[in-house]
Amino acid sequence: MGAAHYKRGLQDPVRVSPAQIQRGSSHSGVFADSDALKSVSVMEGDSVTLQINVTEIQTDDLILWNFKTKGPLIAKINRATNDSSIYYDVLGGRFRDRLKVDNQTGSLTITNTRITDSEVYQITISRSKEKTIHKFSVAVYARLPVPVIISEFTENSSSVSRCVQLCSAVNVSHVTLSWYKGNRLFSSISVSNLNRSLSLHLECLDDSYSCVLNNSISNQTTYVNITELCQPCSDCAFCCHTSEAVIRLVASVLVGVATVFVLVYDIITSRKGE
Repeated sequence: MGAAHYKRGLQDPVRVSPAQIQRGSSHSGVFADSDALKSVSVMEGDSVTLQINVTEIQTDDLILWNFKTKGPLIAKINRATNDSSIYYDVLGGRFRDRLKVDNQTGSLTITNTRITDSEVYQITISRSKEKTIHKFSVAVYARLPVPVIISEFTENSSSVSRCVQLCSAVNVSHVTLSWYKGNRLFSSISVSNLNRSLSLHLECLDDSYSCVLNNSISNQTTYVNITELCQPCSDCAFCCHTSEAVIRLVASVLVGVATVFVLVYDIITSRKGE
């Protein structure tokens, strides 16, 4: 199980900026034209098509699709008879009503993809005494939540209040959580574990920042204006409206004291008048 990797410090970007991260499309596809393993990434719920070079398909080909290398047979295309079969019952019905094959191209399409679909898929093309094998590595990523930013109020050893922004994301895996100032990376933390929660602090800063949660194919961004949330005090400490709260408290106390004074005065005046 991978551990979280943390980077901190003002530096040039080592990861893509929010402007450089592009969202995945609703349908992905990849072609294989050699024995090399071909990789494709797709967002959970989208469709992905696995396809070889059409010029390799002949009229008498027998095409077999397997889940994993030499794993269970999930689809078969017989070009000689122009028919096809999809085996929905294998793997406990994992792919039920989610597989499509194309008799002309030999392609396999997985619809409504799930995280558990992440695996190697093998296609075997047989004709006469010749056999060709291609492999595809499919990675399905969960849809990313929007990172949540909250303000935390802390005090140092000198009892000086500081405003700390905490950006968090829950139930994520294989992602990076980063603070950016414009397109410049300020800090980041990565995790490869399944269903982990991430959080990243930002403190003693001003100006506008963005918190970005991203994987290899998508991102979610939340923006925050520090100067609107925290009023700067001396020594780069942020009061976070502490002064305003103190003023309101003092005002409330003074009003209370004045009320008591007026009440006592009225009582004394009334007694003198009797």
